[in-house]
Amino acid sequence: MQACPECGAGAPLDAHFCPQCRKILPLGRRTADYFAFLGLPRKLNLDAADLEQRFRTLSRQFHPDYFYNATPAERRASLERSSCLNDAYRTLKNPIARVEYLLGLEGLAAKSPEEASHHVPPALLEEVFALNEELDEVRELRASGAPADQWKGRLERARQPIDAKRAAHEAQLQERSARWDALVEAGASDSERRDVLNGLRDRVMERNYINNLLAGIERELAR
Repeated sequence: MQACPECGAGAPLDAHFCPQCRKILPLGRRTADYFAFLGLPRKLNLDAADLEQRFRTLSRQFHPDYFYNATPAERRASLERSSCLNDAYRTLKNPIARVEYLLGLEGLAAKSPEEASHHVPPALLEEVFALNEELDEVRELRASGAPADQWKGRLERARQPIDAKRAAHEAQLQERSARWDALVEAGASDSERRDVLNGLRDRVMERNYINNLLAGIERELAR
């Protein structure tokens, strides 16, 4: 519970307005849970239209124009909540950002793409080894003055298994996301939920690494 600074009444932590005096509540120092902020469960498959509607409704309620003649505390609260709402919407409308945010909430934040690039995930060792060999040969061809069509064609072929791996990971992320949502609905135990979260974290790390590999191929093609 939180206390309304205006009337002292108690309000739920995820309330935006005091249920007693209807004044807007300050966001406070606590870190907002974006799901709770938007009145959503911690699920990964969200209805895009519903998310949009919640965002627009709260945008109107928090808009600073409505608090032009309010107290300084209320004006500050409207700005804080408007800013938090924009961050929440931007994060939750993107499926991958949504997964990464959930992992952070649950204490299993995935490594950043930059950090992940230094650690080859075991599931990608074979593809990474083959790609590195191909890149070395392509660089030798380019240095020897070989026609661009020759080495660019090899790069395009080299990216095909990486693209296939990315597609497989997208499917795995969707499957694990659906499993997470089912566990949330069923009120599953922490251990069951943690197993799925660990799997999601691995998939996100591998996805980041795959994207780095594809970006590396694009850089070679652009040379």
